[in-house]
Amino acid sequence: MKPFYQYDIHLPTKMDPAKQYPVVFTLHGKGSNENNMFGLVAPLADHFIIIGIRGNLLLGSGYQYYDLKSLGNPIREMFDEAAKQLEAFIYYATEKYPIDPSKRYLLGFSQGAILSMTLALTMGDELKGIVSLNGYVPDFVKTEYSLRSVKDVSVFISHGEYDSVFPVRIGHESAAYFRDKTQHLTFKLYATDHGVAEENQLDFLNWLKQDAGLTIIKE
Repeated sequence: MKPFYQYDIHLPTKMDPAKQYPVVFTLHGKGSNENNMFGLVAPLADHFIIIGIRGNLLLGSGYQYYDLKSLGNPIREMFDEAAKQLEAFIYYATEKYPIDPSKRYLLGFSQGAILSMTLALTMGDELKGIVSLNGYVPDFVKTEYSLRSVKDVSVFISHGEYDSVFPVRIGHESAAYFRDKTQHLTFKLYATDHGVAEENQLDFLNWLKQDAGLTIIKE
């Protein structure tokens, strides 16, 4: 099978061929690419398989997974296709690489965060957890998609207090939505605009390690 998306993969340097590894799939923001996301999760590279998924649609010097009618208003057909193809890609990668299917994580920023939250709701416990950085859940996903339980899914949601793209109230709304659905929710605000602060990065890296059950000794 040829995957729908181009992607970048980083395998642990000292891989045990008899072992399966946790995986982080990264989903970038609108107009960005998979390489820009790797820096956020590079400290995990010895212990996780890291797969950066590139959006299939060109946008300037970068890419996107779907286009918009207006800010916060995805073109429905394109969004539906992205959600379907990303789920298929996750299964494709799990078959191809030594991925532990019980430890699959999504980490997305902005457009990638929107898709990460959507996939948590459509895949349920097929995912171990998601990290959603400055995103939201579209209303049509909440009301029209076939949703699965996320009670066993770990969810880390963060948002910039001064986000000029998606106001901070959207972060609060996303957290409230998931708080009703899972006890495994972490929600944090950071004093940033539409971006990822260093403190935010350190927090979600530690969260991912702990959630995956890793005890990492610093050398």
